[in-house]
Amino acid sequence: MRNSLDLEGRPQDTRVVVAMSGGVDSSVTAALLKSEGYDVVGITLQLYDHGAATHRRGACCAGRDIHDARDVAARIGIPHYVLDYESRFRESVIESFADSYASGQTPVPCIECNRAIKFRDLLDTARELGASALATGHYVASRRRADGARALLCAADADRDQSYFLFATTQEQLDYLRFPLGDMTKAQTRELARRFELAVAEKHDSQDICFVPTGRYTDIIGRLRPNAIEPGDIVDLDGHVIGRHQGIVHFTVGQRKGLGIASGAPLYVVRLDAESRRVVVGPREALRMDRIVLRDINWIGGGDLARAVGNGLEIFVRVRSTRAPQPAWLRAADGGYEVELVAGEEGVSPGQACVFYDAPVGQARVLGGGFIQRAMATRRATMKAAPLPLVEAMRG
Repeated sequence: MRNSLDLEGRPQDTRVVVAMSGGVDSSVTAALLKSEGYDVVGITLQLYDHGAATHRRGACCAGRDIHDARDVAARIGIPHYVLDYESRFRESVIESFADSYASGQTPVPCIECNRAIKFRDLLDTARELGASALATGHYVASRRRADGARALLCAADADRDQSYFLFATTQEQLDYLRFPLGDMTKAQTRELARRFELAVAEKHDSQDICFVPTGRYTDIIGRLRPNAIEPGDIVDLDGHVIGRHQGIVHFTVGQRKGLGIASGAPLYVVRLDAESRRVVVGPREALRMDRIVLRDINWIGGGDLARAVGNGLEIFVRVRSTRAPQPAWLRAADGGYEVELVAGEEGVSPGQACVFYDAPVGQARVLGGGFIQRAMATRRATMKAAPLPLVEAMRG
């Protein structure tokens, strides 16, 4: 007999470790599983301690949040442990974050935190504690496929979906992870928190860059990688110098405000050249890219990636967490993989993730993804000659 977590055995005979960040989502996850009779163990990771961040509203995994997680564990009657992961977090997430910005990229630290800390080190700890699963408060869902492996799906609440940040989850990790909130809305989660009488029921959500004490990420980067703050030229698409800047770290592809340039027409950051410390700007149309070269591909779409891609795989991709999936081709190229966007996309930034889905809406399956190495604008003559089936489907 399989229980509500799709595991063999009765809940009372099933140990589950819950990653408790101190927020309402992970707190409800722990309380919900405890109420169903599972042997729940709460673990909170202390990831950083940067003075003001420990008391700042919106911070997570530090100071106040650790106390909140401990209080919730006591309230629902489960054992709770705090593990010091500061050095691991600094090396895997903060240092990597600074390196990416210094190289002209726009990183997504939440992805690296999930990949390198929560779903690797914490997962190993959960296994050592004899747990059958590691549960988190992420808004994603998973379902068991016919072959027994699990598929990762978008959350039922599209406004809360966090699948973009979890694309790097491996199949082995996915089979061990559980996401009890995947079919709930945020409002339902808060209502459960009130029903369980949790003090965090009305607590604000944490911010994306949780380890930045002041909200100014350039402070951390400037301290760790001073070269990213060195001034340089702002140039147009032809390489003509039209201004100066105080460090490429202050810019990201697609940015319009804060350029400090007087122009008759709006200018946008089109490209960052870290080696020459140049910020390249141009008109909005120069932002549209239709070909993306990827690195560090993670495939959880079932079977072998090369076989699945073949001569080209029709998928939907999301190039930023706030953008909707759009139709694309995934192809093998030059020993790696590239994505060809059917309609093109503006502001495609190196360092961001390009996540693969099997549908554009609903609880689509996450097929994997990769990090954007570079993006280009090309002539898509082949698109005009042979309309893609999925494009025609979207047109109705």
